[in-house]
Amino acid sequence: MMQQFFELPVFGVFITLIAYFLAVKLRKRWNYLLLNPVLIAIAGIIGFLLIFRIDFETYNVGGEYISFFLGPSVVALGVFFYEKYEEVKQNLKIFILAVVAGGITGVLSVTGFLLLLKAPEVITRSLAAKSVTTPIAIEITRLLNGIPEITAGIVIAVGIFGNAFGPFILKKSGIKSKIAIGTALGTAAHGIGTARAFEEGKIQGVYSGLAMCLNGIITALITPYLLELFFRIF
Repeated sequence: MMQQFFELPVFGVFITLIAYFLAVKLRKRWNYLLLNPVLIAIAGIIGFLLIFRIDFETYNVGGEYISFFLGPSVVALGVFFYEKYEEVKQNLKIFILAVVAGGITGVLSVTGFLLLLKAPEVITRSLAAKSVTTPIAIEITRLLNGIPEITAGIVIAVGIFGNAFGPFILKKSGIKSKIAIGTALGTAAHGIGTARAFEEGKIQGVYSGLAMCLNGIITALITPYLLELFFRIF
């Protein structure tokens, strides 16, 4: 009976929503940095699947329904952009410059670090697009002949890290501008970082969403060329 319930699409949706709901409650009760709702929810779901020996494919029958709403949710960011359009327009040039610099730095830093460690070339090709949202990162990795599964795992890990620690690190670094915080989270931690940016405030969320989209385009365009340049030099 229980196994039949696990195989229903509603199971994946149910366990995901419950895990996140409980994680949020936990964070509200104990406002500790490591009790990040996204991190705790993911750990809770993984633990549940392991304890009851449920295959990921079985869980994902319902999980795909939640994934479906990622697209509309990104499009919905346009509503907030429209509300803040005049303010964004005043800072557009410096915003674009910051995201371009952040996107290039993101690719160069991880590539340079892996080359210094003499990591296998396939790993470098798989991690070059670590800072953009998963669908874009996977397509870039395929173009670079990397391993998409590695890319997906690292992209999610980067997003969780940015969500959990990004605002703390930025504020401790003396960065107080709401625009700068939002832009940094969107550029470095894609959609999961953008979710945290909206927790910080609407203006942070707007700039984070724009940065996520712009960095996805920039990274897709420049990564193949930067990577080949690095391999030629080193």
